[in-house]
Amino acid sequence: MGNITKLLRNNVRQYGMFLVLILIMVLFQILSDGTLLKPLNITNLVLQNSYILILVIGMLLVIITGHIDLSVGSIAAFIGAMSAIMMVNYHIPFPLAIVLCLLLGALIGAWQGFWVATVGIPSFIVTLAGMLLFRGLTMVTLGGQSIGPFPDTFRKISSGFIPDIPGEWNVHMLTLLLGGLLSLLFLFMEWRARITQTRYKFEVLSLPLFIGKVALIVIVINLFTFVLSAYNGIPNVLVILFALVALYTFIMRKTVMGRHIYAVGGNEKAARLSGVKTKKMTFWVFVNMGVMAALAGLIFTARLNAATPKAGVNFELDAIAACFIGGASAAGGVGTVIGAIIGGLVMGVMNNGMSLIGLGIDYQQGIKGLVLLLAVGFDIYNKNKTTA
Repeated sequence: MGNITKLLRNNVRQYGMFLVLILIMVLFQILSDGTLLKPLNITNLVLQNSYILILVIGMLLVIITGHIDLSVGSIAAFIGAMSAIMMVNYHIPFPLAIVLCLLLGALIGAWQGFWVATVGIPSFIVTLAGMLLFRGLTMVTLGGQSIGPFPDTFRKISSGFIPDIPGEWNVHMLTLLLGGLLSLLFLFMEWRARITQTRYKFEVLSLPLFIGKVALIVIVINLFTFVLSAYNGIPNVLVILFALVALYTFIMRKTVMGRHIYAVGGNEKAARLSGVKTKKMTFWVFVNMGVMAALAGLIFTARLNAATPKAGVNFELDAIAACFIGGASAAGGVGTVIGAIIGGLVMGVMNNGMSLIGLGIDYQQGIKGLVLLLAVGFDIYNKNKTTA
């Protein structure tokens, strides 16, 4: 018991919100009479929150560097409008339109990164201006009207599913196989990491705790894929999201760029004196945020099957809240991709669960605000306790 307490105490940021997520899911599973964890609802949870979770990944990097981006919802709406002009009005093939939209998102990110990194205007002001600017451009581009429908091949990015193995199956067999392969990959990576840490005499979990931790995560992976297989299998957008999480987790943990991003947020002056090109890192973080906002806008537009002037409203608030709930620090320099994703899932499950039990939107907004406040307060409490 002492080892478990020590583990939780030393990893309160990493495990705290994961436990909260499980408790919230159990609570709403009971209150909704078992509806929350039904295969159809789990699939809807993935589809409804995919674009927010993509924004969360980009927003996390911005917050780690000590900045904020209020414009991502408006950028997502603007990119959705531009994609409609390209694909619906001018019939540009959707692969080319997607590439052009992502490049446009990068250009928007570079525009904002220039003002923040080079000119030195606070990111709050720059992105607030961007929020107003791109919301206005969205309305001008669409002329105050919705544009659609989109080609079916484009819509499948957000609403389609991976194909199954040919044969007569009662479940989506490929989804189950991918769950098993993912479990084996996770086991291999965890065991290799443990061997490496032991070789360099780092502190590692006791073997029983290590086995328990790995077993719990493997069970969660296989339960999740089993539930998905009972409906239509793995959504296409979940494949995109998984690839992004894996890529950005690797970048932030294993690359020089990731370490530099943490260094800029931890202490920009010290990082600059140590040779980190802080302005360059800040610039590229905003370029990355522009690309992620563009991708989220494309996925949201594909899900709606139309570009609308009101798209993307409050996306930035959900993304920022998810990062803070997931353990990112308002002061910068702290946060993980997995933690931010868990924070996004907490928000998504709360939204879905409160809707299932018939709670009004007014109460939902208030409860989400209290959760955000408590999460940031918990972060500050832990920081003060550590430095005391």
